[in-house]
Amino acid sequence: MSHGPLDSPETEAPPPVGGRGRDRAQYGMCAFLALAGVLVIVDALRTGSATSSNDPIGPRPVPLLLGALLLIAAAVYARDVHRGGRGEPEGGEDVDPTSPIDWRTVVLVAIAFAVNAVLIEPLGWVISGSVLFWSTAFALGARRHLLTAVVAIALALATFYGFAIGLGVNLPAGILQGIL
Repeated sequence: MSHGPLDSPETEAPPPVGGRGRDRAQYGMCAFLALAGVLVIVDALRTGSATSSNDPIGPRPVPLLLGALLLIAAAVYARDVHRGGRGEPEGGEDVDPTSPIDWRTVVLVAIAFAVNAVLIEPLGWVISGSVLFWSTAFALGARRHLLTAVVAIALALATFYGFAIGLGVNLPAGILQGIL
């Protein structure tokens, strides 16, 4: 028996991770992709097909293409899983998968988003967005509070004007209506 460099144990493929349960999860992802593709196609077909000189192809082709691509991806993925293909677990850069969940951070970020949802209409995006950005940064460990507040306000203003000027979407101005 030869024990050259190609026959050494280091070059053998590692055994697949997981078993039948992992296959079910893989097939579940295939089903999710297929369902998303069907929903996109059905929604595209229910969209009107009116065209204009500004939009000669209308609103249907892109969603139909995306839906078809989702269905193709689901089929290719299902075939790969059926043939024994397995997704490799992500190693993570500096994440310790054995460390416990930091529930304090999770709860603080969830509260920040909930407060934003409550404040966005009465106070407007600039104020609620500033609170959202600052409190999320605080929850994630930022301790230079004044600098964080300045950056949060700058981000809220940049997104407010970015949406208004760049996309033509007006975010709520709230109590700053007429000032912004």
